[in-house]
Order: sequence, then structure tokens, then C-alpha cells
Amino acid sequence: MSLADFIKALPKAELHMHIEGSLEPELMFALAARNKIALPFKSVEEVRAAYAFSNLQDFLDIYYQGAQVLLTEEDFQDLAMAYFRRLAAEGGVHAEIFFDPQTHTDRGLPFKVAIDGLLAGMDRARTELGITSKLILCYLRHLDEDAAFATLKAAEPWLDRIEGVGLDSSEVGHPPSKFARVFAASRERGLKLVAHAGEEGPPAYVYEALDLLKVDRIDHGNRSLEDAALTQRLVREGMTLTVCPLSNLKLCVVNDLKAHPLKRMLDLGLKATVNSDDPAYFGGYLADNYLQTAQALDLTRAEIVTLARNSFEGAFLSEAEKAGYIGKLEAFT
Repeated sequence: MSLADFIKALPKAELHMHIEGSLEPELMFALAARNKIALPFKSVEEVRAAYAFSNLQDFLDIYYQGAQVLLTEEDFQDLAMAYFRRLAAEGGVHAEIFFDPQTHTDRGLPFKVAIDGLLAGMDRARTELGITSKLILCYLRHLDEDAAFATLKAAEPWLDRIEGVGLDSSEVGHPPSKFARVFAASRERGLKLVAHAGEEGPPAYVYEALDLLKVDRIDHGNRSLEDAALTQRLVREGMTLTVCPLSNLKLCVVNDLKAHPLKRMLDLGLKATVNSDDPAYFGGYLADNYLQTAQALDLTRAEIVTLARNSFEGAFLSEAEKAGYIGKLEAFT
């Protein structure tokens, strides 16, 4: 079995994927036509040409622009199902997807539209594709904490369908400590906590996510390796890192996939996972991230299986659910 076929068939979970970031140009144009929205691009090719980012902010500017075509529950359901179909085709069996309600409510869209559409898509994915999923609401860190509190309040009718909260958008200049109170309030409501930290921000941001936000998982975490004590702590605590290799390459967090720290993370005993982040923008979905990184770093098949196992162990699933998925993984290997 080729490496590509092995990876595609391998049961695995995705723990770091922004659903708005799976908006492919073809769907963007289809939704724009359906909703009679004029796009600043003439063609799919022109959109793809615009995806030449040099940093996180360049990406975010076009990411928020693309989200303008999402106007109805049907749009969000279509977006979710397009992602889940891709995931199913490449061996994904569980996903914990991020969504950014403030991206939509700040342009006048009711909170209900986005979340009901996504939940409908998640329900269909379970029924039609056999994929389980959980929803993680993200606070936009370039906005203030009061805006995050308003989002948490708006989410209250759906808290039984929301697994956790996260922290995304522009990292530099917006430390996790800015959101300590709203994360505490989120945990009081029974939500799991995750936060982007150590992508472009320093190791200090990872410490803040751990000590002030008290997160259950670190999203990215690459720069943790710059601090030996922090790295040892993450290993000791069994903290899952949701690493996004092709995103790191596209956003110039690493200059070459061969220089990516993922293999070093595994060698150090960190519970690293592989994820696609914003796959429509970063040139690869889950299997692409596995394959290109495995080839660049010369990962063994055993190391690839470890990454898949970590994805289940780090998921917000019950112990019985984790055991079921890990059993499928072991049966495959």
C-alpha cells in the first residue's frame, strides 16, 4: 500500500479546522450567485491567486471578505457538508470544528443563522457519512472581551450543542490574558477551553493559555519548543497540541516543510496532532497535511499512526468513544 493510500485509509480525527476556512472558491462563487452578492474577483482562478499570503493578517483580510457570501442557514449547512464529504473521502471519522460567530454577527447576521445551519450540517454528516463532530465557538481576539461576553450570552440557547470555546484571529498583540474572565465564565457553563497560542505569538502566550485561561488543549503551540521548561510541562501534563503544518508553511511560520517541528514534537513526547486549519486557503485538507508532512520529515508509518492515535486521545470524546475509535485504528494497523 502506498503512503498516500495508507494515510487516506487511516482512521483519524481533525481537531483544528475553521469551518469558514473550508470555503472553496467554487462554493464562494455559487453562494454569491445564490445570494446576489458581487464579489471583488472575476473568477475562481483570481481568488486562488489572491491566496498568496505572507503572514496571518494577510490571510485574515481575505478570510473575512470570503465569509460575506454566507447569509442563510442553507449556506452554512452547505459549507459544513462540503467539508464533511471531503473528510469522509480521506479517512476522517470525527471532527471538532471551529466557527467564528462574531465574523457573522458583526455584519448583521443573527447568531441563530450560522449555528443552526452548522448544526444541521453536523447532523447530516453523522446520518449520511457516519462522521461524528463537535462544535467549538471561537472568540475573535482582535475584538475586546466585552464583545466575547456578548457572544457567550448570544450562545446560551445552544450551549447543549456547543462543546467548547476557543480563541483565534490575530495573535500578536492580543495575548490570552485579555480573555481570562470570559474563559472562566465559559468554563463555569461547562464548556471545554482551547486557544490558539504559540503560532506567531511567543512562548509566553502558551503559558498564559495554560495558567490564566486554563485550557484543555493548545492550538498550534509550535513556539513552545523555544522554552525547554514549557516543553517539559506540556509533555508531563499530556497537553494535546493541534498542529497545522500546511498552514504554518503558507503563513510563513516555517519557511520549508522539512524544517517543520512536528517530528521533533513527537521525539520529545509531545501529544502532537495533524490538522488542516483553513484548508481552502492553505492548499490541503487533512490527508494532504499528513502526506506532505510525512514526506518532508520522513515520518515512519508508526509515527503517522501515533499522530492519528493522538487525534483521538486529544478529542473531546467520552473514554468509551475514544476506545472505540482507537480500536478501529488498531484493527487497521
